[in-house]
Amino acid sequence: MLTSECICTHLRRAARGVSRHYDEALAGFGVNVAQFSLLRHLQRLDRPSITSLAEAMGLERSTLGRNLRVLEADGLVALAGGDDQRNRVVLLTEPGKALLQAAYPAWEQAQELLVQRLGVGQRDELVRLLEQLA
Repeated sequence: MLTSECICTHLRRAARGVSRHYDEALAGFGVNVAQFSLLRHLQRLDRPSITSLAEAMGLERSTLGRNLRVLEADGLVALAGGDDQRNRVVLLTEPGKALLQAAYPAWEQAQELLVQRLGVGQRDELVRLLEQLA
């Protein structure tokens, strides 16, 4: 067990463990949890620009761009022209929608296992604390 009092060390270690948990659940669908999260954001947002999508996800634009290129190559997202030449929007393709529909139950089961492990009250407190830190 870690003896460090460093919050960052503990958060990064927990984040890796939680990501691994979701990645294992989503492995059969060919996406990791970061890609699944990106697709879910696209499902909820209406034709976001790359910049607004990055802001909504709390990502650097360059990080989002790298993830989008992978999903675009897999045919799960498409980039289209926006209001002007400098602004491109991100679209969820039909294969992307189908993947989300197929993978959602696996994500939901992974989510439920973590909630069972923590309990609803601790989950809510964890989310509250993480939002406070973000």
